[in-house]
Amino acid sequence: MHGPLLRVPLGATRCGEALTRAGGRVFIVGGAVRDALLGRPQKDFDLEVFGLSADEVQRALSAIARVEPAGDSFPVFKVAGLPEITGQIDVALPRRDSKKGPGHRGIEALADPSMSPREAARRRDFTINAMMFDLATGALEDPFGGRADLDARVLRAVDPETFTEDPLRALRAAQFAARFEFTVDPATAKLCASMPLGELPAERIFGEIEKALLQSRRPSIAFQLIAGWGQLNAIAPELTPLAATPQDPEWHPEGDVWIHTLLALDQARDLIDDLDVPRALAVMLGTLCHDLGKPGTTKFEEGRVRSRGHEEAGVPPTLSLLDRWNVHTRDGFPLRDQIVALVRDHLKPGCLFQVRHEVSAGALRRLASRVEADLLYRVAKADCLGRTPGNFPPVAMDWFIEEVRRLSIERSGPKPLLQGRDIIALGVKPGPEVGRILAELFEQQLDSKIATREDALSAASSLLSGR
Repeated sequence: MHGPLLRVPLGATRCGEALTRAGGRVFIVGGAVRDALLGRPQKDFDLEVFGLSADEVQRALSAIARVEPAGDSFPVFKVAGLPEITGQIDVALPRRDSKKGPGHRGIEALADPSMSPREAARRRDFTINAMMFDLATGALEDPFGGRADLDARVLRAVDPETFTEDPLRALRAAQFAARFEFTVDPATAKLCASMPLGELPAERIFGEIEKALLQSRRPSIAFQLIAGWGQLNAIAPELTPLAATPQDPEWHPEGDVWIHTLLALDQARDLIDDLDVPRALAVMLGTLCHDLGKPGTTKFEEGRVRSRGHEEAGVPPTLSLLDRWNVHTRDGFPLRDQIVALVRDHLKPGCLFQVRHEVSAGALRRLASRVEADLLYRVAKADCLGRTPGNFPPVAMDWFIEEVRRLSIERSGPKPLLQGRDIIALGVKPGPEVGRILAELFEQQLDSKIATREDALSAASSLLSGR
C-alpha cells in the first residue's frame, strides 16, 4: 500500500518517525486510508499512536512542531507547521467509548495506550473506516474486512453492539452511501432504523446533511435511505408530507412531490460546482425546500391537480426546517434569507418567460434586489429538469439567465444611489418621509429613469419641490 496507493506527506512521516523513536507504534487511520483505496484524493491524515502516554506523545511531537492539546479525558493533539500539510494533523491515542447518556454527547471517551490496533478499530463506525496504515512498515491493518467491503461497495457496521451507542452514525451511513454510492448492509440498515435521531443536536444533524448535499453526486440517495428507515420525521418532519402529495401528471409524470424533489436535488447538485460553499448550500437547500408549500395547497380542480400559491405557502415550512437545523448565515452570506427568497420566487423565471416580450428591465432588477438571480436560475433549472428526462427543456431558465447577465445583475440588484443622510442634507427632517422619498427614488432607478447620483439628487429636489 505504500507508494501509489497512499502517498504519505512529509509532515505525517516526520510525526510518525518522532513517535516511533519514542517507542510508539503509529498508524494513519480513517478517511485517508479509505480514500486511497478508492482512488480518491486524500485530505486529512489523522494519526493514532499506540504504546505511549499522552505526556510522551506531546513531548515527542513538541520536538518537531507546534503542538496544541485538545480534549479532556480523550487527548487529541493538533500538530501544525508541518511540511506538505495544510492546516493541522490530528494525533490521537486509542480510546475506549462508553455510553453515559442520550445522544452523541452522551458518549464518554477514555484514552487507553495499551489497547491493540484491533481493539481500537472496533470502536469505529464502518469497516471501510476501520482500516489502518502502519507508518513504520507500510502494512495495511484490516481487522474487520473493510477492503472487501470497499470492493463490494457495501457499508457495514464494525460492531453492532457499539454502533448504536451514537445515533449520529445513522446519518453518517446515509451520507457515506450517497457520497460513495454504496449500498448499506441490511443488518446495518436495521440498526440505523432503530436509532433515536431525535436526541441529536441540530448542528450534528445538519453537518451530515451538508456533506450529503455538497459532497455526493446524488444526494437523493441519503434522503431515500433516511426515509426508508422511517427516520425522516425525526430530523425533517417538514419533508414527510411530500410523499403523500400528488402532482399533475402532465407537468410531473415522474410522480409525487417527494419523487420530484429528490430528482430536482440531484439535478441541482450538477449545477453548483463553480459556487462557493454558502451559495452552493443556498441552491441545494432552496431546491430541497422549493415545494414544501404543495402539501397545504394541492387540490383537485377542474379535472387537474393544482397547487396554487405553493411558493408563498412554502415559506413557513422552510423557516421551520431551517430553524430545526439551525441554518442562518454562513461566512457572512445571508444563507437563510436567500433560501427563503429562492422558495418564494422559484417559479418567477418561468412566469417571466411567458410574458418575455413585455418584461421590463425594471421587473428583472426588482427580482434581483430580493434574491440572487444566478442562484434563482439554478434552482428553477433544477426544478424544471427534476422530471422525466428530456421532456421539459429549461428554455425559460436559459432565457432568464441571459437577461440578467445582460443587465449585470446575476449576484445582486442595483444599490440605491442615495442614502438617508443625502435626503436629510436637502432639508428633510429625519423620519418616515425620508424613507418614502428613498423608496420612490429607488423605483425610478430600477426603471432606468435615473442612473447617476446627480440624477438622483435632481429627482429628489423635484420631489421635494412638488410636495
